[in-house]
Amino acid sequence: MCSEDMCAVCMDGTPAAYHLDPGSRDGNNSWIVNLEGGGWCNNARTCRFRKGTRRGSSDHMEKRIAFTGIMSSSPADNPDFYNWNRVKIRYRDGASFASDGLDKGNGFYFRGQRIWNATIRHLFSIGMASADQVLLTGCSAGGLAAILHCDQFRAFFPPAGGQSTTVKCLADAGLFLDAYVDVSGGRSLRSYYSDIVAMQGVARSLPPTCTDHLDPTSCFFPQNVIDGIKTPIFLLNSAYDVWQIEESQAPNRADPTGGWRACKFNRSACTETQMKILQGFRDQMVAAVKGFSGSKANGLFVDSCFAHCQSELQATWNAGAAGGSPAIQSKGIAKSVGDRYFGRAEVKAIDCPYPCDTTCRHII
Repeated sequence: MCSEDMCAVCMDGTPAAYHLDPGSRDGNNSWIVNLEGGGWCNNARTCRFRKGTRRGSSDHMEKRIAFTGIMSSSPADNPDFYNWNRVKIRYRDGASFASDGLDKGNGFYFRGQRIWNATIRHLFSIGMASADQVLLTGCSAGGLAAILHCDQFRAFFPPAGGQSTTVKCLADAGLFLDAYVDVSGGRSLRSYYSDIVAMQGVARSLPPTCTDHLDPTSCFFPQNVIDGIKTPIFLLNSAYDVWQIEESQAPNRADPTGGWRACKFNRSACTETQMKILQGFRDQMVAAVKGFSGSKANGLFVDSCFAHCQSELQATWNAGAAGGSPAIQSKGIAKSVGDRYFGRAEVKAIDCPYPCDTTCRHII
């Protein structure tokens, strides 16, 4: 038994959880660890709501879930990783697995960092300690979590006996931008992240390579973290990320007259002025990865689709699947990620601006 303060538990105090599909044949000693995404909470009202859902309680989660995209067991759909041990760690705090606090008054257990540490140690006890190769992944809030925990993941695998584990990370739709102002001229996402960091005790879980010179809120933004990550990491992102358009660039509170309502849910309804603003958003994202892309160890795939999370959906993961992956220079997402992971090719792919890419599967 563990004490109340040490338990790695969900927001409501129920046990943390993960799903596992075991590897087979030559994938027996390879592991994908996927960090589930699903937003954040930044105050008592939003955290209370989250606490009563599958994002905050194992009592409300599905007991079985489908593994698709990079988690698929189909060799046709997922040729590089289909027979690896594939693990999805359920998202049970509201701070990208980085929370470390307790709100006794509201009964909120902010234990994301402890869930992360305890689950990885448990996976080590059932075989991951002897892995030949591992990949940490996640999309959206899980993609941010993969960035924040990438070097922590590598630290679990110290070289021993002359042998070492290949450790790399993949962050999908996790590149949430800091500097970009919303349509009212404010910085909605920075304010939101500041509340999350303060409420959930995130500061001590953030990468020290960032916190040694920036404030904790800045270090919850991946663009301020990625250049300091030592573990090879692949960034997969849409340059027109629909979550950021809807919730960061043109949130309702920044658009009281509703001038952006049609555009942010239907790209064809955007005015010329609005499209110029969206192109400016793309330019800031491309600028944010400039230094990161200079490392030969890292990979990059920034497409021009109106999308969010592309690695876990079969329709956008593999060009050979129904619907097909977006492609940059005739190479889709699955092939790009696999080529970089296995060292078959360098991948530093940045798409031309919208609407040039006819391979996109837009969701708005």
